[in-house]
Amino acid sequence: QVQLVESGGGLVQAGGSLRLSCVASGSIFRLNAMGWYRQAPGKQRDFVARISDGGVANYGDSVKGRFTISRDNAKNTVYLEMNTLKPEDTAVYYCNADVTLTARATAGYWGRGTQVTVSS
Repeated sequence: QVQLVESGGGLVQAGGSLRLSCVASGSIFRLNAMGWYRQAPGKQRDFVARISDGGVANYGDSVKGRFTISRDNAKNTVYLEMNTLKPEDTAVYYCNADVTLTARATAGYWGRGTQVTVSS
């Protein structure tokens, strides 16, 4: 019904930057809140950032001041600008969205993830 496709991951040195994108498509009536989570090997999936449909953002403590979430509602896209990257930011980054479907039901969706690796 709804697909979320992430892109922009890769290998970067510590102190560098990356920009992740996530495009939503499918039976979308309205995209509500969208966000990013991450999961490092052997660890649980953790909250990174979230942005409401009105543009209000909140962040996990470990990324505050370094990461910026934004969205382009016309393109059904959410972005994550990551600066001053650290080796501990290494993880698979997942996009998440709360979607009101064309059938008016609301559901949450996940992308398949994009790998971010920060070398020291």
